[in-house]
Amino acid sequence: MKEIRSILAAYDRLDHTANRAALATVVRVEGSSYRRTGARMLVVDDGTWVGGISGGCLEGDALKRARLAIARSKPSLVTYDTTEDDAHQIGVGLGCNGIIDVLLMPVLPNDPHSPISVLREVVADRRQTNVLLTITKLNGELSGLGMGNIFRYSDRESLRGLGDKTLVEGFGKDIQRVVENNKSAALSYVLSDGRELEVFAEFLPPELHVIVMGHQYDVFPLVKVIKELGWRATIVANPQKIHREVAALVSAVVPPEEFSPKIIDNYSAVVLMSHDYKTDKKNLPLVLDAPYIGLLGPRVRAERIFAELRDEGVAILPEAEERIFAPIGLDIGAITPEEIALSMVAEIRAVFSKREGGMLRVRPATIHER
Repeated sequence: MKEIRSILAAYDRLDHTANRAALATVVRVEGSSYRRTGARMLVVDDGTWVGGISGGCLEGDALKRARLAIARSKPSLVTYDTTEDDAHQIGVGLGCNGIIDVLLMPVLPNDPHSPISVLREVVADRRQTNVLLTITKLNGELSGLGMGNIFRYSDRESLRGLGDKTLVEGFGKDIQRVVENNKSAALSYVLSDGRELEVFAEFLPPELHVIVMGHQYDVFPLVKVIKELGWRATIVANPQKIHREVAALVSAVVPPEEFSPKIIDNYSAVVLMSHDYKTDKKNLPLVLDAPYIGLLGPRVRAERIFAELRDEGVAILPEAEERIFAPIGLDIGAITPEEIALSMVAEIRAVFSKREGGMLRVRPATIHER
């Protein structure tokens, strides 16, 4: 979401009477690449850009091609193949060993169906999971839609307008798998008239929301890291104890007596770091439904809290205990508050990515699922 917000902000700063822009989006990756599907770059016809589609190796060529798409007012799809030993292929010699499809879409400022308009809707709907459908290949049009068109998927009824009954049924099933797997996919179909249709179905979850329950000085480096990552942060503490620099980095400061577990959703992590035993013990039962619960302090402290809560009749079911990480953080030898914050957010990212958080060099599989 951070990259999308940066692109929208850059687009809003443009003087549309003097400049035109295009959006470059990675819509398919085969093999290895630095950026994955959904990576975006806003390109302006004056040669500037925001975002990125690679580690810097493809941006120069994509800039030229995007400016050509702007001049022609027509979307185009470019394929970068770093698997072949071709001296004329952009990106050869990088060792990435992957194939990357990038869709270049001119953006018209008054077009309600432009990619910028659709992305703006996604950002406005902050806690909603979205599936964006982008047509990456189609000869001609299908019910008024053509290559480069992007729209939000709501339910199968939203596909009825495509007209082709067989397509709608298969399309709906494929999108459901995208939602169930929480993973974007490149989809291909053959229409009843023999034409090929390719669609990039992008799974876009809301940004991670970290609820920090505490007010001590080590909250500051934690929310700074969260802010830099583009996540959302809420502090639960007495507002009078939160420095204005900290308050400026978070979405909200909620007094403890006004906190409600209703703000917790499937993409929320709770960090209990009050440095007060009684406060952490009081807060833990309130957040047991969170997908991730981190408890600062040694293991023996956490075990004592669990035992006392059970003695007091507060049930911590095994499935809830699995979601409690105490002590919080990855084992990186963190000492300073800044290092501890890094350890915390790394563990949160690993849990939501369903990873163990180990070293990549000992990972038997590829870095990214394929």
